[in-house]
Amino acid sequence: MDKFFYNIAFTKARSSLAFFVNYNGAVMIERFNSLINWGVSLIWGNGDWLIAGNPWYGLIVFLLVGGGIYFTIATRFAQFRYFGHLWKLLRVSGQGGRSGGISSYEALMTSLAARVGTGNLAGVAIAIYLGGAGAVFWMWVTAILGMATSFIESALAQAYKVPHTDNVFRGGPAYYIQAGLGQRWLAIIFSVCLLIAFGLAFNGVQANTIAQASLQAFNIPPWATGVFLVILVAPVVFGGMRSVAKVAGKIVPIMAILYILLALFIILTNITQFPAAIATIFKSAFGLEQAAGGVLGYTVATAMINGIKRGLFSNEAGMGSAPNAAATAQSYPNHPAVQGFMQMLGVFIDTIVICTATAAIVILSGVVDPNSEQTGIQLTQLALSQYVGQFGVVFVAVAIFFFSFTSIIANYSYGESNIEFLSGQKNAKSAMMGLRIALLVMVFVGSIADLKAVWNFADLTMGIMAVINLIAIVWLSPVALRVLKDYERQIKAGVALKDISFDPNLFPKLKNEADRTAWKD
Repeated sequence: MDKFFYNIAFTKARSSLAFFVNYNGAVMIERFNSLINWGVSLIWGNGDWLIAGNPWYGLIVFLLVGGGIYFTIATRFAQFRYFGHLWKLLRVSGQGGRSGGISSYEALMTSLAARVGTGNLAGVAIAIYLGGAGAVFWMWVTAILGMATSFIESALAQAYKVPHTDNVFRGGPAYYIQAGLGQRWLAIIFSVCLLIAFGLAFNGVQANTIAQASLQAFNIPPWATGVFLVILVAPVVFGGMRSVAKVAGKIVPIMAILYILLALFIILTNITQFPAAIATIFKSAFGLEQAAGGVLGYTVATAMINGIKRGLFSNEAGMGSAPNAAATAQSYPNHPAVQGFMQMLGVFIDTIVICTATAAIVILSGVVDPNSEQTGIQLTQLALSQYVGQFGVVFVAVAIFFFSFTSIIANYSYGESNIEFLSGQKNAKSAMMGLRIALLVMVFVGSIADLKAVWNFADLTMGIMAVINLIAIVWLSPVALRVLKDYERQIKAGVALKDISFDPNLFPKLKNEADRTAWKD
């Protein structure tokens, strides 16, 4: 009898405990998600707040736009003054470099591999769906200002880069925050956020987009896409940074050119509608079409927030991700400003060229319907199918596969650099193995599951990264501006490109903080 009552009591207690744990677990998850949503709104803003009369555009909007304006003025509009010079540097970017190292061209292709992905095909469609055609204008603004921002952060990454035993340099925000600001704790926070966002979460986003595009175009089940991606990604990431750079250098330019040619074909065949599409972008950006409806402020804010957010997700200027690629290069000419210019060009190609191509395809098609659930990559595929039928769906699936695949491997290279920063070169091997395995798991899981909470958390960590990096590069901007002046001095003196050089000993701040061995020929 005692045993009978004991069993009843035990069963009741276990049920109560399970209920308590499940209830409190659910409450904790809900609170955690609420906290993440609050953080995302604080950093990125939320147009819905304008309905209540509280115009909060987000901390990142002020930092990105404000920082971009400051850097544009401080560099004396370098993105315009040196626009022609960017292409001259691109032509010689494959030259130079130490044996077994990464060239300036390969570093650019690695950063473009990370930039050109879902943000260009799916992200632009989402921005237009949520913010209207005006979001495209704010993407352009973000890119133009971001070109100056990208110069500053990439020049700093080169100035503070450190040599590595594999002949590939390491560097990026974590390195210049620690060396230039002397704040290792802040550098650690940045590295951890980058590992969460780029090392893991965003790779799941890319894999999910590939899986959805493949399902719609070829009816391939997501799990099969996930397995195929893991098999394809594994040998590249296990090959390290050089392997990533080599693959990116071959795939990215081919796919970018093909996509641009298709967009040009669509624009030319619809040339009579093109001026109206451009006019729609500008009218929508400033709410000229909605002013009569009394929702001007809300509409402009929504377009601005979505345009800036998707623009940053695509071109990554100021986020602190691309400098990790910029730092790896043995630039030609051997000067930090060169990678600043090269990454400036990367922002232009990513947003002004490729994102605009997607925007033209989507807007000209007339398929955007705010009341429809068609958005993201499905919207881009639907838009293309209006011009070239089923081929459009297939082409987007193939394009997103290659763009997103190269984004995954480039994101890994960013993670590798920061894993080494956190653990040190001597202890990095086991940490690197853990990152590679975790990345492959995330690629598969991202293919079969829509992990909205994970994506939201990635938005938060990406925002924290950008805030830390933007504050750091503003603080260290005098160094980057001195680097620019040193480069300009040699150009004005008529020094040939191949003879331009950099000596950190000539810079009082870099003399004691930078690794001078990185600049030995």
